[in-house]
Amino acid sequence: MTADQHSAVAPLRVPRGTAAPFTALAAEVRASGLLRRRYGYYAAMVTGCVGALVCLAVLVVGLGDTWWQLVPAALLGLVVTQLGFLGHDAAHRQVFVGARPNDWAARLLSGGGAGLSYGWWRGKHNQHHAAPNQEGRDPDIAPGLLAFTAEIAAARDTGPAGWFVRHQGWLFFPLLTLEGLNLHWASVRTLLGRAPVRHRWSELALLTTRLGGYVAGLLLLLPPGKAVAFLAVQMAVFGVCLGGSFAPNHKGMPIVPRGARLDFLRRQVLMSRNVRGGPVVDVVMGGLNYQIEHHLFPSMPRPNLRRVRPLVREHCARHDIAYTEVGLLESYAIVVDYLNHVGLRARDPFQCPLSAALRESGPPGAG
Repeated sequence: MTADQHSAVAPLRVPRGTAAPFTALAAEVRASGLLRRRYGYYAAMVTGCVGALVCLAVLVVGLGDTWWQLVPAALLGLVVTQLGFLGHDAAHRQVFVGARPNDWAARLLSGGGAGLSYGWWRGKHNQHHAAPNQEGRDPDIAPGLLAFTAEIAAARDTGPAGWFVRHQGWLFFPLLTLEGLNLHWASVRTLLGRAPVRHRWSELALLTTRLGGYVAGLLLLLPPGKAVAFLAVQMAVFGVCLGGSFAPNHKGMPIVPRGARLDFLRRQVLMSRNVRGGPVVDVVMGGLNYQIEHHLFPSMPRPNLRRVRPLVREHCARHDIAYTEVGLLESYAIVVDYLNHVGLRARDPFQCPLSAALRESGPPGAG
């Protein structure tokens, strides 16, 4: 164990319906100590992000009225993305042992740092983890601007909507430049809506201060045109970095039909894709490149995902479970190709052998 690992181990909850293969893996991982907290790592990450924000603020003030402000704008987009990743980690109970300190850390990092609602994100993300890539259950593949499933694409096969579906892969990355705005809007809309949200007013105060204070500060420091350009660049970088970290993990992997049955290990491994690339990719993707390990052990601290990977790979090989891992560029190529052809594949929904087998598995059951 490293010096910054705590002696306490986060509780590992094995979902109902879990088959013996995952129980054995869970026991092996628990014994390895990789579920222990990494307080030193997270303290260093938060300190680094705060320090970067201070340096960028000094730089923006020092530069004054110049188009060179677009450089710190892009850098700010990178830092805000890292704060979003840290909020994600805290929401998954990766930072502290107890639920309460993790929840408040997630609110502060997500709301105060990245300008995103923890309450909105938590409900949506929990559904995704429970049933990744399953029609009718995973909100990440639900109907929206993009068609992620054959069922959705089949309903958009004519006219402008049909053209968009056939070309949406090429449009995916340009659209990601707007994802930051979309996430902010979804957060605000949820907090102002009628659906129950815990600590709604605390989150509203955080988001109002973060988003409103940010825009007001830009308008005080820069002329309106440069302030808008600064905001646009920062938002674009934020959207591309965040969306570009989420997309390679599941898009292009098998779609699970409604009502299909899968045990926990296969449900999480077969629908997820890892992205290799070393320390740089680890940082750029916030550890989400170890998507298989993250889905199997969501409360495992981010830096330990890399270390548990060999155990998971070997365990999957012993049980003849496909473990998918590709390079970063290849993962993006898979996403673009899948999105461009999902409309064509809608004509043959049984093209994927796994999906065909799952469709024949009967009504919902364990897993």
